[in-house]
Amino acid sequence: MMSDFFLALFLSLIQGLTEFLPVSSSAHLLFPSLIFGAKDFGILFDISVHAGTLLAVIYYFREEIQALIRAWLPWTADRDMQSFLLGRNLIVATLPIIVAGLFFSDLVESRASSVNSIAWTNLIFAGLLYVVFKFADQSKSLAELTLFAALVIGFFQVLAIFPGASRSGMAITGALIAGLNLRDTSRFAFMLSIPTILGALILMLFKGAYSIALSDLTIMLTGFIGSAIVAFLTIKIFLRVVEKVGMIPFVIYRIILGFALLLL
Repeated sequence: MMSDFFLALFLSLIQGLTEFLPVSSSAHLLFPSLIFGAKDFGILFDISVHAGTLLAVIYYFREEIQALIRAWLPWTADRDMQSFLLGRNLIVATLPIIVAGLFFSDLVESRASSVNSIAWTNLIFAGLLYVVFKFADQSKSLAELTLFAALVIGFFQVLAIFPGASRSGMAITGALIAGLNLRDTSRFAFMLSIPTILGALILMLFKGAYSIALSDLTIMLTGFIGSAIVAFLTIKIFLRVVEKVGMIPFVIYRIILGFALLLL
């Protein structure tokens, strides 16, 4: 049996690595319990690792976020319209997941999904990502993203409420369908994670009533730091190489992962 510290560290590394890659974090988080019989640390740990990944993406896109804030300030005289429109599109793309979170919060929080259902969901959406990547136009930049296209991306992100779908994977799929080039697709999907993760954190905080012991603080701190560091490195490396490697390696990996879960 793995110690609580090393289990928390292991889970935080998995969360940080898979939160932003199109590979399904929920599918990967099954393995510690299936292989090691690891326990579930519960909502406190979920809050800490989500906070870690949120910090990572905010820090990475800190300059873009500052530009968005300046563009949306009502007293800004020389408004950067590109940043203003990007902010508008992020808001519009976030609306569907907010509605889904309010109506399907029980499904979002549920840990009762079977291994088989997560495996099949992972396989189905990996196949969809492959088809979209092969046939999508991929010619538009973020500056050309329309309001309707942002809404389409938002509706695809909603499909991530099904464990195994991958939030990042669904947002990337929707952005590719909207015609964005691969680098801007990834940047938009990652920036879209900021309000999405923040909303999930708020939901978890409102749903839970808890007391924190010293052992909980150690586990939470491990989860927070581990997920933040790995998530930041994942974003940085992925955005550097995504145009070279494309989506096919992730599709192949997800297919292998899906069948591995079916065989367990």
